[in-house]
Amino acid sequence: MAPFELSGINHLALVCKDMDRTIDFYTNVLGMALTKTIDLPEGKGKHYFFDCGGGDHLAFFWFPDGPDSVSAKEYRRITATPGTMNHVAFDVAPDRIEEYRTRLLGLGIECTEVVNHDDSESGVSEEISPSTFVRSIYFKDPDGMQLEFAAWARELTVDDVNYTPLVESVAESG
Repeated sequence: MAPFELSGINHLALVCKDMDRTIDFYTNVLGMALTKTIDLPEGKGKHYFFDCGGGDHLAFFWFPDGPDSVSAKEYRRITATPGTMNHVAFDVAPDRIEEYRTRLLGLGIECTEVVNHDDSESGVSEEISPSTFVRSIYFKDPDGMQLEFAAWARELTVDDVNYTPLVESVAESG
């Protein structure tokens, strides 16, 4: 059987509390163009799309009767719950990561220091090393969705994969 021929992410669909605030943040702060707007039937809400580069889109639903938010305690739990999303990482040029951190801070957006993700036991290092594979900064959108600017530090190879199945696969048990 031939594999599925994927060409990237068409869109990720998230949920926001306030579409106007979401449009302002993603267009005016992050510079994404609003490319499609849909009013859901019977006034049930809105579904808007933003161009995040490379032909990929980030989309948001807004529901007027939806819950206001998830409590901080629930949010920490929910980010590790299967079927939910932990964060969205946007690909950025390696030579711009420090500049982008400075720009976010200048806009009053809290963000992490640049994190050097590597193959060490801790998974991160203060300095860039030959095992550093991605550098990133983390920040949140107005609804608390964790976002990341990520820059590949090196090309990934077959040596970067070390996978042993934890359980019998569906194909083997079927």
